[in-house]
Amino acid sequence: MTKAVRYDEFGGIDVLRIEEVDRPVPGDRQVLVQVKAAGINPGEAALRTGAMTDIFPSTFPSGQGSDLAGVVVEIGAGADRFAPGDEVIGFSEKRSSQAELVLVDVDNLTPKPENVTWEVAGGLYIAGVTAWGAVHSVQLEKGETIVVSGAAGGVGSLAVQLARRAGATVIGLASERNHEWLRGHGVIPVAYGDGVTDRITAAAPGGIHAFIDTYGDGYVELALALGVAIERIDTLIDFPAAAKHGVKTEPGPNGRPGAQVLAELAGLIADGHLEVPIANAYPLTQVRQAYTELERRHTHGKIVLRP
Repeated sequence: MTKAVRYDEFGGIDVLRIEEVDRPVPGDRQVLVQVKAAGINPGEAALRTGAMTDIFPSTFPSGQGSDLAGVVVEIGAGADRFAPGDEVIGFSEKRSSQAELVLVDVDNLTPKPENVTWEVAGGLYIAGVTAWGAVHSVQLEKGETIVVSGAAGGVGSLAVQLARRAGATVIGLASERNHEWLRGHGVIPVAYGDGVTDRITAAAPGGIHAFIDTYGDGYVELALALGVAIERIDTLIDFPAAAKHGVKTEPGPNGRPGAQVLAELAGLIADGHLEVPIANAYPLTQVRQAYTELERRHTHGKIVLRP
């Protein structure tokens, strides 16, 4: 037997529990991974409450989680590019990564660089490939200026760094306690709240060319008010605003890049070109406490579980 996060109905954090389940057995092109770290994400909370059931139907009992990093325990037929003992980064498409042992399709794994920590590796997939997809979707060119809302969060903190690597001037909207971190990564910090439009305009006298919204709460309308073209606005969370105004929601559920981009991001981290801030790490048994912190929506970087 092995432990995994489960829930039997839609609801709040209190529906989450740790359950003893049968040890998984790898099938064709599957790898059994002992999880060392598993990231948590806002989308998982939305799935748990039933808010995304029209897009992602659920069956019960449901597991939870996509992000993971760990050690290969066993391989199935056709998965021999990995071997027991290999350290890997990957993702589950079965809502199952928040567990001690997880079956992962071989194509959803990439080797973990030795100098990337378990916490960083385990929290990389959703935030990393989402940030990567968003930066590519707004078609940044060197010398342009972009605004990123929620710039110190799990996705935002990576998006601002990737936008800087693309040669853009980056304005990051964040609370003042995160401004020092943003400055240290070449980002112009701007506080959100009343007067934010004037503060952005003052920080970007040449205008704003693109906008990535990781937070919601009216930032699509702010981007339009700043004169950003519809095709260069990407919101990762405000789907009603996207439908109303026709802005992008990439990478989206069907366009999320996979293990190849995960390997690229892991390489950037290993080489010191990309940082994944870790806000906190909780044991698997404290999954409720982890999501309580996440849902306050003021986290700097990623929260991970350590089975």
